Amino acid sequence: MSILIDETTKIIVQGFTGDKASFHANEMIRYGTRVVGGVTPGKGGKVHLDRPVFNTVEEAVKATGAQASLAFVPPPYAADSLMEAADAGLDLVCIITDGIPSQDMMRVKRYLRRYPKEKRTTIVGPNCAGIISAGKAMLGIMPGHIYLRGNVGIVSRSGTLGYEAAAQMQALGIGVTTSVGIGGDPINGSSFLDHMARFEQDPETAAVVMIGEIGGPQEAEAARWIKEHMSKPVVGYVAGLTAPKGRRMGHAGAIISGEGDTAAEKAEIMAANGLFVSPSASELGATVKRALASIGK
Repeated sequence: MSILIDETTKIIVQGFTGDKASFHANEMIRYGTRVVGGVTPGKGGKVHLDRPVFNTVEEAVKATGAQASLAFVPPPYAADSLMEAADAGLDLVCIITDGIPSQDMMRVKRYLRRYPKEKRTTIVGPNCAGIISAGKAMLGIMPGHIYLRGNVGIVSRSGTLGYEAAAQMQALGIGVTTSVGIGGDPINGSSFLDHMARFEQDPETAAVVMIGEIGGPQEAEAARWIKEHMSKPVVGYVAGLTAPKGRRMGHAGAIISGEGDTAAEKAEIMAANGLFVSPSASELGATVKRALASIGK
C-alpha cells in the first residue's frame, strides 16, 4: 500500500504540451506511471507523447477516468487550473508551479470548501517536487532512481532535502514507501499533518521523515500531533539553523517572523515531542537508521 498514488492511479498532466511538462511527463511514463492523457486549452484532439490531449480537465476525466493530475500551469492561471480540477472531480492535484500569489492560493482553499470533505480534491504543492511511491508511480519532477522501495515515508517542504534523505537512505539500504513534497510556500494545499495522518494509517510505512524549514507553524503543530496520535517513530529535521531573522531564504515561506519560527526553536519542539531529530542534513540517513532500530526494523 502507498499513500496518494500507486501503479493503478490514472494520471493526466495539466499544461501537457509545454516543454517542462513534456519532459517530466515522459520521465513519469518511463518510470511506469499510468499517464493517460493531458490538458492544454486549444489543443484538444491532438496526440502528445502517444497520449490524447484535451481542452478541459472535465473532458479528460470523462474520456480517461483520470483520478489525479500533475499541473504545470503558469502562475497567473494556476488558481483557475486548480479550481477546474476540483470541479472535474479529481481526487488529487500536484502543482509544481512556483510564484503563485498567496492570495490566489487562499482563494483556491476557500473554493474547495464548497465540497464535502470526503469529496474534496487534495492539493499537494505549489512550489514542490511532487509525489513518488517508490517503484510504483511518480507524480512530480524528482529523480526516480534514488528512491529505493522500502518502509519509510518522507514528507518535506524542501524538494532537494527530500532527495537528500532518499539518497542517504538508499546508500544504507533503507527504502521509501511514498515521498511527498508539500512545497515551501506560506499557503500550500496540504500540510505536514495531513500526510502524517495518512502515513500513520499505511501498514507498509514503519517510520516517517519530516523535513521542515524556518517560517510558519506547521512543523510545531505536526510535532504536537505526532506525540498524541502517531505510533510510528518520526525523524525530524529543520533547515535554516543559520538564517537571520526577517530575511527571506529562497522559498517564499522560509522567513522568520515570530516566536517559534527559527530552525532551532522548531528542532527543540520536535525533540520535546519525541521525534528523532537529525542534527544536520548530512545525518538524515543515519538518524532514520537509528529510528528504525528503535522498533527492531
